Amino acid sequence: MQLTTEQLKDKINEYKKKLDVTVVAHFYQRDEVFEIGDITGDSLELAQKTMVDDSEFVVFCGVGFMGQSVKVLSPHKCVVMPKVACCAMATMIDGAQFNVSVKALNDAGIPNENILPITYINSNAEVKAKVGEMGGMVCTSSNAKKIITTALKEGKKILFVPDRCLGQNIANQMGLKSCVLGDGTNLAESDIICFNGFCSVHQLFSVDDINFYRKKFPGILIAVHPECDPSICDASDFVGSTSQLIRYITELPEDQKVAVGTEFNLVNRLRPKNTYVLSSTKPECPTMNETTLQDVYDILKSIDEGEPLNEIKIDGHTQKWAKIALDRMLAL
Repeated sequence: MQLTTEQLKDKINEYKKKLDVTVVAHFYQRDEVFEIGDITGDSLELAQKTMVDDSEFVVFCGVGFMGQSVKVLSPHKCVVMPKVACCAMATMIDGAQFNVSVKALNDAGIPNENILPITYINSNAEVKAKVGEMGGMVCTSSNAKKIITTALKEGKKILFVPDRCLGQNIANQMGLKSCVLGDGTNLAESDIICFNGFCSVHQLFSVDDINFYRKKFPGILIAVHPECDPSICDASDFVGSTSQLIRYITELPEDQKVAVGTEFNLVNRLRPKNTYVLSSTKPECPTMNETTLQDVYDILKSIDEGEPLNEIKIDGHTQKWAKIALDRMLAL
C-alpha cells in the first residue's frame, strides 16, 4: 500500500529515533525532504557538520559528489544516499579529462611545475584526488577568491575546474586575465585557465531577465550565484554563494524587492514577500529534486534491516589525495 506524505514522515521520524543515523539535506532539496533533515546547508557546510556528528550512519540527501565529500572527510562513517543523483557539472570532468586539460597547458609551454590546479567542490572524488596529487586544493563558491588569492602567491598558472563561470567571475573580481580551454586564447597569457564546465540551472538566467525586472520594479535588487555567466554577475547588485545569498536576502528590509538567480527550491523558501525568481522558466535542478520521502524511508528501512542501500565507497588512493585537497582548503 502506498503511504501518504504524512505517513512517510511519521515512519521516517520513527526510524530516526530508533537508529544511530543523521539525515542530511542540501538547500536545493525539495521542501518535504529538506524539512526532515537533521543537518541542512550547502555542500561544504554539510560535510563539515557531519565531521563532528556522532551518528554511525549519514543519510545524505543531495547529489553524488556531496556524499563523496562527506565520506572523504569522515571515512569511518557509513554514508548512504536515498538517491545517488548526479550533478551535471561534476559529470563534465573525470580523471582522464583532467589529464587532457593538464596536457593542453603543457602543449602551450606551461610545465606541470608551473601549474596549480584548483577544483570547485562540485567535482567527483577522482578529480579532487588528481588535484591533490598535483599540489592543488578544493574551493567553494564562498571561498574561491580567498583560495585563488593564496594560490597565486606561488607564481603559478591556475587551472580551474570544472566551472568556467565561477573561475571567470573570480578573475573579473580580482582584475585577472582568464580564459576557457579551447576558446583560442594563448594559455600562457592568462592567470586563470578554466575548464569548459558549467551548471545547467545557473545558465537559465539572462541579462534580458534582469532588464525585465528592473523595468517592472524600479529599485529592485538583483542577487545571483557566481555559477551564473559573467554577463549576469556583472549586471547584478550582489553575487554570492548559497549561504551568502541567504544571509543577504533575509537581512533586506521586508519591503525591498529582490530577484534571485539560483535554484528554485532555495529561492521559494527565502522570504514570503517581495522575492522573485530571476527567470522566465522554473530554475529547478532536476537531479537535486530526484530524492523523495519514499527514497528516504526506503534507505532508513534498509539500515534497520542491516543491509544499507546506496553506500558511498571510495578506494584508498582516491580517499587519501581527495582528503589532502580538501584539507588544504580547510586549513585556510
